[in-house]
Amino acid sequence: MLTVDFEKLNVQENDLVLDAGCGFGRHSLEFLSRGASVLAVDLDLESLRRTRFALHEFKKTASKANDFLVHSADALNLPFKDETFDKIICSEVMEHVSDDQKSTDELYRVLKKGGRIAITVPTLFSEQIYDFLTHEYFSSPGGHVRKYKPKNLIKILEKSGFKIYGVGFKHSFHTIWWIIRCVVGLHLDQHPLTRWYHKFLHLGLYSKTMRKIELFFNYFFPKSIVFYAWKE
Repeated sequence: MLTVDFEKLNVQENDLVLDAGCGFGRHSLEFLSRGASVLAVDLDLESLRRTRFALHEFKKTASKANDFLVHSADALNLPFKDETFDKIICSEVMEHVSDDQKSTDELYRVLKKGGRIAITVPTLFSEQIYDFLTHEYFSSPGGHVRKYKPKNLIKILEKSGFKIYGVGFKHSFHTIWWIIRCVVGLHLDQHPLTRWYHKFLHLGLYSKTMRKIELFFNYFFPKSIVFYAWKE
């Protein structure tokens, strides 16, 4: 389940790339499958373990795959030299960090001149629905600390020096998933309705028809908005 369009990001073989806030490594895997060398970072140790395992298993079976490194790192203080990476993905991270302007400044610093970045955040529409349905959504430890109007995030990115060249919308089916979870309880993963819809989402990963239907609904109630930018 990719949030970022890798064609729009123009990922090339042998690019050195950063997956900043890698989660369970879905974008890192796609980077690796396209012949890029990957540095995947996160603060959550369980996410790092899962990402390392997934990348290791992929590399064992792939006919050709470049190197990867999975490491703990803070988006507010990235442990890399200036202008290190050809491409960067920062997916569903900015709504968690304490200082989003400092984080985008750091991402700008470590991106090479002419490099491209994709930054994704939840849509304002979806976040307002979840906040209305349950107080748990914004009060849970490690959860979201802000909602984004698109123009506000664009201002932050442009202040860091980025030039926006594209916008996309993703995961309308996941908007419904989180509505269900907010209604039945965020902590009730085994609720029958939650389990049923999770199976539906899993089927969607392997169904071209369902993915096309979701593309249509992405115009109406997307879960995520994606900004594509580059460093002059």
